[in-house]
Amino acid sequence: MPKTSKEPKLEHSDFSGEFEDSGITVLVDISRPAGTNGDWTLEVISQTEIVTIWEDKFATDLEAWEEFLATAERDGLESFLEDDEPQLH
Repeated sequence: MPKTSKEPKLEHSDFSGEFEDSGITVLVDISRPAGTNGDWTLEVISQTEIVTIWEDKFATDLEAWEEFLATAERDGLESFLEDDEPQLH
């Protein structure tokens, strides 16, 4: 029997995908509920499946992408590999 999911379908931004720098690859996921003009959510998932989620939402997917790039530039992709505690930005 097919499993039904209560989770809303998501629309993923064209900016979503793998991002690699200095030998570190992360998956950038920028999404919002499908069929809406809602705000975008930004998540980064490391190779070791550590998930970093921004508490703030973004009006556009470009704003979310630029925030990811600014964080990667400022803190380095290594910052997404640390699992001391749940990461919220």
